[in-house]
Amino acid sequence: MYFECIDCASSTIANPTILRCPDCNSPLIINYDASQSNYELPKTITLGEGNTSIIELTRFSQAIGITKVYAKLENTNPTGSFKDRGSSVMIGAISSAGIKDIVEDSSGNAGASVAAYAARANISTHIFVPESAPKAKIDQITVYGATVHKVPGHRDNATKKAHDFVSQTGFLYASHNINPYFLEGTKSFAFELVDQLKNNLPDHIVIPVGNGSLLIATYLTLKHLKNLGSITRVPKLHAIQSERFMPIVAEVNDTQWQFDQNATTVAGGIASSNPPRLKQILTSINEFNGSAASVTEESILGYRSLLAESEGIYMEPTSSAAFAGLHALADKNIIGPSDTVLIPVTGNGLKDSN
Repeated sequence: MYFECIDCASSTIANPTILRCPDCNSPLIINYDASQSNYELPKTITLGEGNTSIIELTRFSQAIGITKVYAKLENTNPTGSFKDRGSSVMIGAISSAGIKDIVEDSSGNAGASVAAYAARANISTHIFVPESAPKAKIDQITVYGATVHKVPGHRDNATKKAHDFVSQTGFLYASHNINPYFLEGTKSFAFELVDQLKNNLPDHIVIPVGNGSLLIATYLTLKHLKNLGSITRVPKLHAIQSERFMPIVAEVNDTQWQFDQNATTVAGGIASSNPPRLKQILTSINEFNGSAASVTEESILGYRSLLAESEGIYMEPTSSAAFAGLHALADKNIIGPSDTVLIPVTGNGLKDSN
């Protein structure tokens, strides 16, 4: 197992203290030496993550005029979001390296997930969050014993403060947005999806996207399985963003968008203005003819209510952005009425009452 740069393709030893390519500073992914029969997969710290159910959303499908819509209930993971998949592998690698102090920045879900898995591994954790993060998420981070640092302003300020703190303390920056081990762990979503559906994969997978770990991991996994012949095709991958934070939509659709420092969104989990893996996000969308769309704040909240009332699923606004996005894509005829669609419910509604 080794790290490979996404830009210059140089390789380096896999080590949780290395976050970017030593040669060009680009993001890294984990790769495996196929010539070695005894390579080791990343070790994990587990809380029972994964094995989430897929259910058909019959009433919702009828309401929006799409024949088959499925939800994968990632909100049932141990801390209430898909982030547990990445934390399991990332914290496992950090623990194996004997590291005892880490720093993370998050809008809430990743911070709670990292704090929980770090607690299980007996690792001290500092989590930087926007002071506007939902109280339930901050309380969840705190109960795991992590030190919470609230940062004024938008989400990106938390990242800056986390970097400053790392410089001052020398603690490891365990960023879920850039750490290759976190991305590797998130791949279990797509591996599991294929195991559950076999070759009855949907035509489309619609994902709420901020920094893109779930989208990228899904793309990498499905492409790998297609190359192996394990699946016959890759679903189109669609990225959904709030119209207030839409750098990916602007890039994909070649439209103008300027970040407003004072902007806020109910979908805090995708409030990223500068995703560090943007190049990978664009590849993940474009290679298999996916798309990107933005949605309004009103539609995000409206679809959260609709899913709760019609299907009994209570999700956080970040998750419901994808369901609002499905409607937008259907209106543009990017997704047709006879297509099949899968949407991950990325986070539990109990964590965010906006």
